[in-house]
Amino acid sequence: MYEPASGNLDKQKRVATAIADELAGCGVRMVASLPDNWVAELIEHIDRDDRFIHVPVNREESAIGLISGAFMGAMGSVALMGASGLMTVIYALTKINYSYEIPALILITLRGAPGDHHKHHVSNGLYLLPVLDTISLPYMIVNDASEIPMISRAYHHSRTFSRPVVVALTRDLLK
Repeated sequence: MYEPASGNLDKQKRVATAIADELAGCGVRMVASLPDNWVAELIEHIDRDDRFIHVPVNREESAIGLISGAFMGAMGSVALMGASGLMTVIYALTKINYSYEIPALILITLRGAPGDHHKHHVSNGLYLLPVLDTISLPYMIVNDASEIPMISRAYHHSRTFSRPVVVALTRDLLK
């Protein structure tokens, strides 16, 4: 198994802590996640953090269903998944969240963007943002730890807008 250099691991831990603090600060209690190696440290951190109920799921639609239900129960929540996972839930978001004006915060990895060295993610880089623009799904891109407060802004905007908002986390931030 590949182990990152200790400097990278320290950075990943600092970023995971900052993101968890930001989520807790804006009222998130439940996190539904799917594995993605870019956010493995964040998922582990959230799983150990008593401020959160962590629900690992095996399908992206399950994450959307959970956070939508959490909203109906007045619990702040977030879905955490890879970019390709977001592409699989477009119908659920437009049918359920758009139709019934259910806000949702979705954190994704921005796979396929410059800096991603995995050829199998190229399609995400080509299609993800144009798809989000096509369905008028607001998104913010977080490139640096100094931009992590944008997560709270996105969370509160989803509540004001009564629709989902995506925060895309880049490789430069996470690795």
